[in-house]
Amino acid sequence: MGKQSLAGLFVAATVILAALAQPVQALQLITASEAALPANPQLSRERGISRGPTVLIVSPAPEAGLLKSPLSLKIRFESHGGSQIDVETVLLTYMKEPEIDLTQRIKPFIAPNGIDVEDADVPPGTHTLRVNVKDSEGRAGLAEFTFSVAK
Repeated sequence: MGKQSLAGLFVAATVILAALAQPVQALQLITASEAALPANPQLSRERGISRGPTVLIVSPAPEAGLLKSPLSLKIRFESHGGSQIDVETVLLTYMKEPEIDLTQRIKPFIAPNGIDVEDADVPPGTHTLRVNVKDSEGRAGLAEFTFSVAK
């Protein structure tokens, strides 16, 4: 290899390393203007026995207390009776008045086993989200959770 080839290779490697060293941009899950909207007091009151999917909130954990942003948003789906999770039915709603559909923002992070967002940017305040999902049999599962982010 000539000196020019080595120099070109060195420059390319330097550019690649610099790109890899850049911090990953957090996903803007909720904007400050959305957080300022009034809370929607109508939380789900559905109860009863269901064979629909189970929705488990992994993070933020209910006992986590006051969180810092960006935060980890991890939700797990468990199907039952041999059915499969239908990822096209996943709906993430910010419980404000009016309700805000956050699904398109997290679409790349949805998989049959759940939602996994490492860095979700959320403004300070108390936030309530609802997750809806259906399985291949059309049975529904949902979970609502509230968390608080420090200023």
